[in-house]
Amino acid sequence: QLQLVESGGGLVQPGGSLRLSCAASGFTLDYYAIGWFRQAPGKEREGVSCISTSGGNTNYADSVKGRFTISRDNAKNTVYLQMNSLKPEDTAIYYCAATRLRRRDMTTMFVYEYVYWGQGTQVTVSS
Repeated sequence: QLQLVESGGGLVQPGGSLRLSCAASGFTLDYYAIGWFRQAPGKEREGVSCISTSGGNTNYADSVKGRFTISRDNAKNTVYLQMNSLKPEDTAIYYCAATRLRRRDMTTMFVYEYVYWGQGTQVTVSS
């Protein structure tokens, strides 16, 4: 059974940090590009960051550039999202997703291009 499981969410004060993890089971992430998405109440799901299969290319939404960092550890079959300088507007459910792209150096932030999804983890930024 192919599964992605997110963890690391929680309640944090503005300016704080969290590290989200996305662990895969039932398949290896070596062949997949991975994306992080988020969805706030009443809003559409949006792309936050993505990393290519090779790990050499990354992409970030403008709203998180300079604050979030995506990385992958294929040996642990896990992808991470380090989130620093968190703001109240970062509050959302965060999802990781996996997809296979034509080339190992490709990335995508389009929701519809992702095949496998985790169940999400809640991130709340509030004082």
